[in-house]
Amino acid sequence: MGHARSFLLAWWHARSRGAQLLLRFEDLDVERADPSHVVDAQRDLEWLGIDWDGSPTLQSEGVERLMEHARELHRRGLAYPCVCTRGDIRTAQSAPHGLLGEIRYPGTCRGRFGSLESAQRESGRQPGLRFVVPPGERIVPDAFVGPFRCDPEREVGDFLITRRDGSPAYQLAVVVDDLLGGVTEVVRGDDLLHSAARQMLLLEAFGAAPPTYFHVPLVCDADGRRLAKREKDLSLRELREAGVDGRAVVEWAARCSGFPDVERPRATDLLDVFRMEAVPRAPVRLHPEDVERIRAAR
Repeated sequence: MGHARSFLLAWWHARSRGAQLLLRFEDLDVERADPSHVVDAQRDLEWLGIDWDGSPTLQSEGVERLMEHARELHRRGLAYPCVCTRGDIRTAQSAPHGLLGEIRYPGTCRGRFGSLESAQRESGRQPGLRFVVPPGERIVPDAFVGPFRCDPEREVGDFLITRRDGSPAYQLAVVVDDLLGGVTEVVRGDDLLHSAARQMLLLEAFGAAPPTYFHVPLVCDADGRRLAKREKDLSLRELREAGVDGRAVVEWAARCSGFPDVERPRATDLLDVFRMEAVPRAPVRLHPEDVERIRAAR
């Protein structure tokens, strides 16, 4: 349900201005990736009335392209081999928790190895690559929440751009795919606001300007807690397969996004009246009565 609102906001924002909308599946986590999820996700979007331009893309189909960008940063001295495990970082005496509650990387492997090969030879471990984060405050010019100040070096330190299993990490993959895909605007949940600063650093390293960001509030439960993915009874697939009318979800998303009250609208019915500036800045709460109303819609 939380993702449904973000999807619809992105779609309304793009289509209300005649912009193109790209569909990309971030499926680099091989343990969790499942081809059936791609099919289900497309059905969910169609059920909501969301379309997209061109064919959907899978990040997993461009792994070598992503890895070449990582190797470029390494060749330029902007990334270095790292053999630290999460346990190593967690127990390092100089690794206090960062300001985000994440464990800040203390720079253990910075300058330690001359190459990926020497890192593996000397440690006996497969290395990943970490991006060198420069010190100093960064300002994310977000078009929804306004200028956002953060300090990636203090908050998270040097971050992974490739994992120790040899696969690209999230931050690099998103940046490269956005860059090569010509993405100019990004609408997503505000839980990724801090990630935007890291992604801007990578874009600067590649000599590119960042897209315009719109980080919209997450959907919370009635107690203000973020909706968890484990709550399958709130998933779009469960609602769709139960025969729920997708317009009921569109109606709920519209009501909590600043639209005038409209009963059972199609997503396209609201394009003429959508304004991103009218979307409330406060987190959205999904109350039990909202859930029951949606479940009952046939």
